[in-house]
Amino acid sequence: MNGFFGYNGIRMAEEDKTKTTFITMWGTFCYKVVPFGLKNAKTTYQRAMVTLFHDMMHKEIEVYVDNMIAKSREGEDHLVNLRRLFDRLQKYKLWLNSAKCTFGAKSGKLLGFIVSERGTEVDPGKVRVIMEMPLPSTVQEVRNFLGRLNYIARFIANLTDKCQLLF
Repeated sequence: MNGFFGYNGIRMAEEDKTKTTFITMWGTFCYKVVPFGLKNAKTTYQRAMVTLFHDMMHKEIEVYVDNMIAKSREGEDHLVNLRRLFDRLQKYKLWLNSAKCTFGAKSGKLLGFIVSERGTEVDPGKVRVIMEMPLPSTVQEVRNFLGRLNYIARFIANLTDKCQLLF
């Protein structure tokens, strides 16, 4: 599911409103809600989501910024989890973008991972790109490679053979 208003639904603290002041030919204005493009807007929104869903996260739902997944092992539990999620969204007046919501899916992609009844797995396409990369030859290429490798490290049991070529 995808949040509709995102961080534009978070009200600015009264003492922070003056920090967003801007002047136009019609007068001086400031934002009442977190504006798009504010440096820490995504971080603020993620912190709000963690605060609102802390007791459900990593058990019944996964939340990353404005993306949410309700999950369960059994179909009956899924309806209960969805009800709890919708109740919480309604309680805090959060909206979902119905055009970007999918219900009843057995698996799907989220943030480059495949989420299914087997758990969370890395997207095979991402692994293929890393496996087909040429061997790094500069310090910057090694750093880039290690960054990509870190992305999938928790899904691969033994990286020794692959890393041995580098060293």
